[in-house]
Amino acid sequence: MTSSNQTTIISKPNLKWRVVDIAVASVIGVVSTFVYWAAALLYGPIGSPLDALVPGLGGLMNGLWLFAGPLAAVIVRKPGAATYAEVVAGVLEALLGNSWGGTETFLIALVQGLCAEVVFLCVAYKVWNLLTLTLSGVVSAIGCWAYTFFTHLQGFNMTGAYGIWYLVATVISGALVAGVLMWYLYIAIAKTGAIDKFASGRQVRAASK
Repeated sequence: MTSSNQTTIISKPNLKWRVVDIAVASVIGVVSTFVYWAAALLYGPIGSPLDALVPGLGGLMNGLWLFAGPLAAVIVRKPGAATYAEVVAGVLEALLGNSWGGTETFLIALVQGLCAEVVFLCVAYKVWNLLTLTLSGVVSAIGCWAYTFFTHLQGFNMTGAYGIWYLVATVISGALVAGVLMWYLYIAIAKTGAIDKFASGRQVRAASK
């Protein structure tokens, strides 16, 4: 990998989990918890005015609940890393307390994590770049949008103005926050040497020398 945007292809990825994989995915989940919890508190003061401006625009905040999965996936690069980190973050957020409750938070975290996983599964956990991470954020966002409509917004038409704006806003947020931002955060973390125990970290460090 010669630049932060170039495709990295691992011909034979090691798909077996190690203790360090679990530890780092767990840390990502735990740290993400506090952002998720803060976002829940800010949704009313920020999301409601956005919805008042353009109904559905509050979806711009949804990316703040989507990033744990893609970030864990690009660092750990093991099947289930995205789902695991997202669920850990969701469960701990529920324990800290939010307006949705434990079961709802767990279920949407599971959906978002599984959806984030789809892109990496499609490339057999071999291709890691800005595009795959951004697509992961987009697919996770679509899962978030669909789950929200089927469980909380049944009274709205999914293909109506609110549904479309909510989808567009959520996808934009997922692509930028969970995708683009997490890619560059991963590059920044890797350059410090903090994840040299992972191929993802060593590749970035080698390219930067």
